[in-house]
Amino acid sequence: MTTVSRVNGNGTPTLDEVARVAGVSRATASRAINGGSRVSPRARASVEAAVRSLGYVPNPAARSLVTRRTDSIAVVVPEPDERIFSDPFFAGTLRGVTRVLTEHDLQLVLLLARPGASSARTLRYLTNRHVDGALVVSHHRDDGLAEQLAGSDLPCVFGGRPWTAHDRVAYVDVDNVAGSRQATEALLERGCRRVATIAGPADMTAGADRLEGWRQALAAAGLPDDAVEHGDFTQESGETAARALLAAHPDLDGIVVASDLMAAGALRVLAAAGRRVPDDVAVVGYDDLGVAERTTPPLTTMRQPVEEMAERATRLLLEQVDGHGSGRPMKVIIPPRLVWRESA
Repeated sequence: MTTVSRVNGNGTPTLDEVARVAGVSRATASRAINGGSRVSPRARASVEAAVRSLGYVPNPAARSLVTRRTDSIAVVVPEPDERIFSDPFFAGTLRGVTRVLTEHDLQLVLLLARPGASSARTLRYLTNRHVDGALVVSHHRDDGLAEQLAGSDLPCVFGGRPWTAHDRVAYVDVDNVAGSRQATEALLERGCRRVATIAGPADMTAGADRLEGWRQALAAAGLPDDAVEHGDFTQESGETAARALLAAHPDLDGIVVASDLMAAGALRVLAAAGRRVPDDVAVVGYDDLGVAERTTPPLTTMRQPVEEMAERATRLLLEQVDGHGSGRPMKVIIPPRLVWRESA
């Protein structure tokens, strides 16, 4: 029996020892362990056998020097902490991302990039390549992320169409214009003639696109599009917007709402005002991430497949990281689907 000694003094096998047992050079052992291509099948098999017999565990820092990889992916969210942990959109997004990263044994790094100093610090972290790539979700017009990342060499994908640089960065989005148009048409087909909207934030493309879809449907029907209030995708903002709409437009008989959380707030206000849903006012939301099933009454809504979108965005990102991208930014647009429930 051959006795193998540990050469680093603490009983842990080293790369030199793996190379010696495998009968190859240290450089060949390193390339085999780190996935290099210039290794013969025989040498790779010998190194793998040596790694198993010795119980060798690669040093992450040393491996990073060889591969220039951190084995981590950032999910960048330019939103306040409270939105991250209260909005099911973000939970669904993180589930989709994590599912793909787990398949590839990669680590998720969550970065909350608030405007100002925090945003600048996040950009420095990303452009200094502390991660292998970045997935940006809930992008705002003035956060600077699209332009900055488009001008860097860091692989990146946006969850949702960015305001700027959309021809230079990849993104995965749902067709928000078509979805909101379909939601509005559903109320018009029901017989509604005074249809209001609670739009999303004006500095987000999702907010702007869903507002545009509502306007298109009303224009095609020859109906006014002046009943508009904006919210920030929270239930509280939906309540505030619904009160303002009822005060300014007491004759409204339908509301298209840009998120289910805001729609839940609107339903509470309508109930408090004695307006029956859907008899007096029909309501359609947007998301279908669990909230719509729990409202009173259950909410008709446009379903956007958030987890599927996050998975596809993450796979696009990993293709960039691995150098297998097409060379031009990919745009993936997924159609939403109307889910009928009692509110309409």
